[in-house]
Amino acid sequence: MKIRFMSLGSGSSGNCYYLGTDMYGILIDAGIGIRTVKKIFKERGLSLSTIRAVFITHDHADHIKAVGHLGEKHNIPIYTTPEIHQGIRRSYCVTEKLSALHICYIQKEETVEIGDFSITCFEVPHDGTDNVGYCVCIDGKTFTFITDIGHITDTAARYISRANYLIMEANYDESMLQMGPYPQHLKQRIAGERGHMCNKVMAEFIANHFPKDLKYLWLCHLSKDNNHPELAYKTVELALKEKNIIAGKDVEVIPLKRTLPSEMYCFE
Repeated sequence: MKIRFMSLGSGSSGNCYYLGTDMYGILIDAGIGIRTVKKIFKERGLSLSTIRAVFITHDHADHIKAVGHLGEKHNIPIYTTPEIHQGIRRSYCVTEKLSALHICYIQKEETVEIGDFSITCFEVPHDGTDNVGYCVCIDGKTFTFITDIGHITDTAARYISRANYLIMEANYDESMLQMGPYPQHLKQRIAGERGHMCNKVMAEFIANHFPKDLKYLWLCHLSKDNNHPELAYKTVELALKEKNIIAGKDVEVIPLKRTLPSEMYCFE
């Protein structure tokens, strides 16, 4: 079975990830405009009619912007925890509210079967109403999505260790954040235990707890003001090298673009 992965956008302007087969697929988050989603799908030869479900990580605007349209106009079920669904209902950015027909509740550590996909959500520390990552298994391959996380917990570490393909937050560089223009309260929020993940901490964790079957590491949710793709990559590359793990040989390390889609990655 050919498995395809693509990031439609990854950053504070909007997050959305596609995972599919030749016949159908799912989305993780829907935080970019629906016109952009449709444009990218058309360019890549995809159709929204093949999307069986959308799974939401938390209720911040850059992760939920298009859920109302996808649910109500395209009849796609929206899966997430009851608390996150409450946050979606309250959100200013979801102008088209989901009807009960398109609301699907899942609990943490519960596995949902969508065709050949087995999807399990798990708790991550962040400052949304509720916050989860996703572990998606299909055809013997495991994709773990952790898009926003303040620190790596034992639970998150467990799902990272299972990944063959890992989409992991590398939001900011510590020096850029502290020397940058953000007000102090925002710097504290970003660097806090329920904020975002910095390059260095993430890189050192992956290097010290390298998943034995990891093939790809995509760096996601890079900050526009407090990070650079080259800097995030180099931080990971150096941390891995200290453990004799060579980026580009032992594992592919790829920073995802903030406002542009990635290439379509295909795995047999």
